[in-house]
Amino acid sequence: MDFITKLPKSKSGNDTIWIIVDRLTKSAHFLAIREDYSTEKLAKIYVDEIVARHGVLVLIISDRDRRFTSHCWQTVQKALGTRLEMSTAYHPQTDGQSEHTIQTLEDMLRACVIDFGGSWDVHLPLAEFSYNNSYHSSIKCAPFEALYGRKCRSPVLWAEIGESSLIGPELVQETTDKVVLIKEKLKAARDRQKSYADNRRKPLEFEVGDQVMLKVSPWKGVIHFGKKGKLAPRYVGPFEILERIGHVAYRLRLHKELSEEHDTFHVSNLKKCLADASLYVPLGEIKVDKTLRFVEEPVEIMDREVKSLKRSKIALVKVCWNSKRGPDFTWEGEYYMKSKNP
Repeated sequence: MDFITKLPKSKSGNDTIWIIVDRLTKSAHFLAIREDYSTEKLAKIYVDEIVARHGVLVLIISDRDRRFTSHCWQTVQKALGTRLEMSTAYHPQTDGQSEHTIQTLEDMLRACVIDFGGSWDVHLPLAEFSYNNSYHSSIKCAPFEALYGRKCRSPVLWAEIGESSLIGPELVQETTDKVVLIKEKLKAARDRQKSYADNRRKPLEFEVGDQVMLKVSPWKGVIHFGKKGKLAPRYVGPFEILERIGHVAYRLRLHKELSEEHDTFHVSNLKKCLADASLYVPLGEIKVDKTLRFVEEPVEIMDREVKSLKRSKIALVKVCWNSKRGPDFTWEGEYYMKSKNP
């Protein structure tokens, strides 16, 4: 379960879509609601639209929306015998199925509003019909067929994208045109999402004992592993791999300050640590000033040079610094060096 919020308010006053996707058959329900609905009203809609059609659910996976974490919602599900599981703050892939469905639905609704006009909630039933009757490669059939065990009777030729030779009332013809367009946009949206995933997907494998860096997602208002803000480092670590869990997950030896975090991570959140251990410098040998900057002192003047400009000349000196990283030479102004090191 998830929500699409902040949509343009329709003539019916709706501004939110409630997305409910079945993990097994991939069938989905798109419910037009208002963002200010109370949890009691959402619970009534859930019973009328979902429980009445499919019975009581065994498990519901969602994010930590305030409506799903409310006492009323938890009490209703406990009374029905439904188990609730919520995604962690730094692993949105837990409910990634609904997130991908949201992306596809937004593309379909955008195409309908642009081509046919009207409010978005008018096209929502046809978007749901098209989504549930399109082929899904993961289940090798349409969600409608997986759910009911038979194909849906429809005037649309689902095997091919294009117009069918349908002759009938104007309402049926108009509906068919809309469904054909939605199907085209649905295929385009899925192809685009697949291309994005294929470009970013890299076959990564690690061995037990390898040192890896852990990805930190800089989300607004969320602190991940003690790091906050857009300019925070993208990776923290390194951490040692203790065990491989399945094909795509690894268990890490976390530091004491991260002892409360779950120690198993997906391979997409890891990156091999390429730092050379010999370059490590003990903190006791580094002088740090009040602004947390390294203090490096000049050792020797290696060379002198005069830089000529249009109306002036600047005396420069090549300075050797006592850097812990090795020999370090920079050109500095002679007047500046004399004032700092009389």
